[in-house]
Amino acid sequence: MGPFPSLRGNTYILVAIDYLSKWVEANALHTNDARVVCKFLKSLFAGFGTPRAMISDRGTHFCHDQFAKVMLKYGVTHRLATAYHPQTSGQVEVSNRGLKRILERTVGENHASWSNKLDDALWDFRTTYKTPIECTPYKLVHRKACHLSIELEHKAYWALKHANYDLQTMGDHIKV
Repeated sequence: MGPFPSLRGNTYILVAIDYLSKWVEANALHTNDARVVCKFLKSLFAGFGTPRAMISDRGTHFCHDQFAKVMLKYGVTHRLATAYHPQTSGQVEVSNRGLKRILERTVGENHASWSNKLDDALWDFRTTYKTPIECTPYKLVHRKACHLSIELEHKAYWALKHANYDLQTMGDHIKV
């Protein structure tokens, strides 16, 4: 996605989405050339393993020889989406729209600071319940629920309050 205005020189967002888990990886970048895209994909392959296939748009960075060599090296089948047919990569379009909406709400008035807020937007996106998978992408990828510190404080407060109530009730019964 991009180009966008930026304070830190990052004008593009490179987005990768796992179709099964709806997990989104994104990076704020200065350029969107083939070298940068290949570096991003190599880091994803190192962290998550190599996919069998990858669908991309027909951007010049995806149609470059360097990109084709990386796909061949890792044994990934590269498929190009049909031009002017966004339904081919519908999940990408939905995820991009959602990520963009979260960024717009997070950034507020200063639109140029979006690259500072990208990690927060990704956190929000990954920990939001998705109906098609009936859980959050975070839970599907990490096999555990993500508990925010405020949630833990809230649960601890109510557990303690309930325990104190039980002790008080028990004390009343013993006195009788």
